[in-house]
Amino acid sequence: MNSDTLKGDWKKFKGKVKEQWGKLTDDELERLEGRGDQLAGAIQKRYGIAKEEAERQVKEFEKRCSSCDDSTVERSVP
Repeated sequence: MNSDTLKGDWKKFKGKVKEQWGKLTDDELERLEGRGDQLAGAIQKRYGIAKEEAERQVKEFEKRCSSCDDSTVERSVP
């Protein structure tokens, strides 16, 4: 999923992100506004995990949610 796709589908993608990383607040998600490069940083901060781990989780999530048309995205994060 590229940055343009993410920005264009942010409302739909935001819901999937909230399902995956429920600790992220609505305010945090609004501030991201489709900037996927900042998503890993928000996850890192909220979950207290290493940068590399947050980036790995985001990449894995993007692979599973490449179109975000599917209503089911497997959760792999607590």
